[in-house]
Amino acid sequence: MKYFPFILFLTIVSSTQAQNVTKDIKEKDVERIIKTLAADDMLGRSAKKPDQIEKAATFIESEFKSIHLQPLKGLTSFRQEFQKDFISLKQLEVTLDGQKIGNENIVLISEKADININNNLAVKNISFDATLDNKDKYFYEQAMPIYQDTLSAIVFVAPEFQSAFQEFKGYFGERFASKRKSTKIFVLAPAASTYTVRAAQQIVSYKMTNITGMLEGKTKPDEMVIFSGHYDHLGIQDVAIDGDSIANGADDDASGTTAVIELARYFKKAKNNNRTLVFVAFTAEEIGGYGSKYFSEQLDPDKVITMFNIEMIGKASKWGQNSAFMTGIERSDLGAIIEKNLKGTPFKIYPDPYPEQDLFYRSDNATLARLGVPAHSFSTDQIDSDKLYHTVNDETESLDVKNITATIRAIALAAESIISGKDTPARIDKSTVR
Repeated sequence: MKYFPFILFLTIVSSTQAQNVTKDIKEKDVERIIKTLAADDMLGRSAKKPDQIEKAATFIESEFKSIHLQPLKGLTSFRQEFQKDFISLKQLEVTLDGQKIGNENIVLISEKADININNNLAVKNISFDATLDNKDKYFYEQAMPIYQDTLSAIVFVAPEFQSAFQEFKGYFGERFASKRKSTKIFVLAPAASTYTVRAAQQIVSYKMTNITGMLEGKTKPDEMVIFSGHYDHLGIQDVAIDGDSIANGADDDASGTTAVIELARYFKKAKNNNRTLVFVAFTAEEIGGYGSKYFSEQLDPDKVITMFNIEMIGKASKWGQNSAFMTGIERSDLGAIIEKNLKGTPFKIYPDPYPEQDLFYRSDNATLARLGVPAHSFSTDQIDSDKLYHTVNDETESLDVKNITATIRAIALAAESIISGKDTPARIDKSTVR
């Protein structure tokens, strides 16, 4: 009986916090933000096209200003700017045993301006086996280690891997420089006795911008909790679908960016953060996670307590309303802390139900996770059946604003004991993160 008053106090506090998130995180604000970010005049927010992403950057910056966030330490504004060298192919010709190969069947990965090769590379093969259960997965399991090693090579890929090969080509067709010195040529064709490769590439430097802001912690200012989402998307497409060529990216990831803004607004008003809160809208997630990579290089990862990365919360999850999933939930005890903080609410956090999609590695959390930070993504997207993903039809009309609002409120509650300094998630084992 003597513990009852304390339990009652906790119940009252929890109830009050739930009332506050309901009052302070409003559907009308969520709807305004996401409709602005995913509007046609944002031009699809391509990180590769400064003219297509600048308006979105300016808008997010204006929201951070209106909330009265502070710039990150060492910055004089909410813009965290950096340069990246972008590589585009100007000319490519590959011959195998004297026969010219169509460029649609070639992936060139090199950072050299001019390439002239005559039978002088290591030769590798990705051969097909009819007994494979998942040939696309097998292709990537073979191709990625070859891409990542330092050996220059020509790689002959069996034609049966055409589908995965074309996806692979889409990722590496145009890309940012990564200081790799090797040259790799993947060719969708049987192995040849002789080959030549002639190529010319153009390298152009682009300015890129993360939008960042912070609320300094009251008693533990050197310990950071990060709330993030990416604001870039695919931009204007070459081929229009029913007259529409703008990939608006309403769910991917205007929904996550909206969450970051609204969480900043909520925590600024709540004034309950003993730890420093960092809010960041990343650029260039869609083309390799370069925004989060640069961001991680500017801080001490040992001072980052956790990262809530928010990715596609625009529609109800497979479990229905008031639910989301967390990628890599088995890698830290953040999930257990969240479950405790959400107890008594209708909202549930589940493990990632799509392990075959490799979602832990497909968003901006992965960069900090590799540094040991308990960094996870939170999503409601049914990625295995989402027909709007990466299409021009990912527009605000397809979204459920109630679902977005409920998820933002849940994340605010889920983070309470962490931002107050009461709970500290266990670190991720860096050796287990590829």
